[in-house]
Amino acid sequence: MSEREFENRPKRAFSGERSSGSGSGRGGSDRRQDAPSGRARREDNPNAVRPDWQQRVARPVDYDKPKSPLIPDEITEKDLELGLRVQLKTLTPENAEMVARHLAMVGLLIEQDPELAHQHALAAAGRAARIALVRETVGITAYTVGDFAVALRELLTFRRISGSNDQLPLMVDCERGLERPDRALELGRSVDRATLLPGVRVNLAIAMSGARLDRGENDLALAELQIPELNPEKVFPYSVPLFYAYADTLEILGKDAESKRWLSLAERAESALNGNPGPEDEIIQVLEEFEIPVRVERKEWEPRDDRGSRDSRDDRGSRDSRDSRDDRPRNFAPRNAERPVRGYGERSDRPARPERDGDAPWAPRDNESPRPQRDRAPREGARDRKFGEDRGR
Repeated sequence: MSEREFENRPKRAFSGERSSGSGSGRGGSDRRQDAPSGRARREDNPNAVRPDWQQRVARPVDYDKPKSPLIPDEITEKDLELGLRVQLKTLTPENAEMVARHLAMVGLLIEQDPELAHQHALAAAGRAARIALVRETVGITAYTVGDFAVALRELLTFRRISGSNDQLPLMVDCERGLERPDRALELGRSVDRATLLPGVRVNLAIAMSGARLDRGENDLALAELQIPELNPEKVFPYSVPLFYAYADTLEILGKDAESKRWLSLAERAESALNGNPGPEDEIIQVLEEFEIPVRVERKEWEPRDDRGSRDSRDDRGSRDSRDSRDDRPRNFAPRNAERPVRGYGERSDRPARPERDGDAPWAPRDNESPRPQRDRAPREGARDRKFGEDRGR
């Protein structure tokens, strides 16, 4: 290759550079180098609207959101059962502690103050909405206060998270509370009862019987209660409500004699399970009392009248000073008054020591003259007088 051909040949790109192709070949034209980067676009147009996926990241602040109820200092996370605290291990330690304290307050207030217990459950859900235990607690407290829509929603969420049907009877009863007995029966039949625990199966039978009564199907309501657990020979804790429900359904059907029999069985089973305590066997349990704090709403600041406040302040100040001057003690001397000179033979103004028996007052001896009374001069004056005497010498 000659020197002229070498100079006229196409030059290749150096390392680190990218040559953009041109033409309509397979590679096409590459304009990526000319396109501005994403940072450059945002800098060129700072007012550009962000995409939807970026706007969903920041949640808007809800200033009208109610504040969480206060918790007494005596309630700690250890007041919640260990088996329940284990379910909060996915949270941070600080968050798990607050959630456990709110759940402990729910257990203490669910019977005395259901409304406040529901507020504590909502506060726990605001901190741990993905914990099945928390959603279950919210559903139970909502059912207790009569908010069946919220209770059904929370219990359905609990079943979806945990896969448990333990709260199915409560869900059926919520459908009844919403005046939807058809959906209650459909929900109750959606689960195989053989897979449920005996206590859950009994409660589900009672709820299904109530839905039948809502529809006016009294005979089917009695049939819903005829399950293997309806056995008067074997009594369990879940047998008592089942016997009472069966007795009430028989009374609705007009079978009074049989209804009284099952009512008597229910009372006997209840007394047997409770141990039938008498007055002499009564157990008194003393619980720790604590005061539940109440949040006080702050009042809006209102400007006071400057003239009125100043006058009242001046009057108050003059009155206080006048009263203080009138009531001040009189057992002190003015500042400018000359204090009496105290000699060696004089006593100070402090209370004198009580004389003992046999003590005689001090007196000079026969060959001793009384002590001369000498003024106590200040140190500065004595130093100046001594300096003058030395200077005169």
